[in-house]
Amino acid sequence: MHDWTIEDVALRFEEAVSTGRRLPQVRTQGYVSAWPPVLRQEWERLAGDEEPVRRPPPDPQVIERMLEAMRWIQWLDEETRHLMWMRAKRYEWHQIGRRFGCDRTTAWRRWQRALYLIAERLRVDPKAARPALPKQIMF
Repeated sequence: MHDWTIEDVALRFEEAVSTGRRLPQVRTQGYVSAWPPVLRQEWERLAGDEEPVRRPPPDPQVIERMLEAMRWIQWLDEETRHLMWMRAKRYEWHQIGRRFGCDRTTAWRRWQRALYLIAERLRVDPKAARPALPKQIMF
């Protein structure tokens, strides 16, 4: 059994943001081009206009933890959800305070309270931390 702390919850949200960035991009299927690929000269390749190197997609366990954190955030009101994701994306406190129309200290207190509420709910109900198994559909 895991004894959840607010630091654990904050790290889980940061991991969820990182995992979300590593997921493959959603693209429209079916569009193709008949044009041949552009062959670039050596000096053109050095210009750096190629796509950035992306990290490999995350493991299924990491994706499952991200989905778990996304279920936790549903326990909060909408404004607090935005605050949680902004902080998980490592926005500065003064930017968060400006977004919510409050001082950075007030934004930090609201963030701490939200982390505490999630950690407390996880301590009280350990089953809430585990993802719900999908029900089998019988035809």
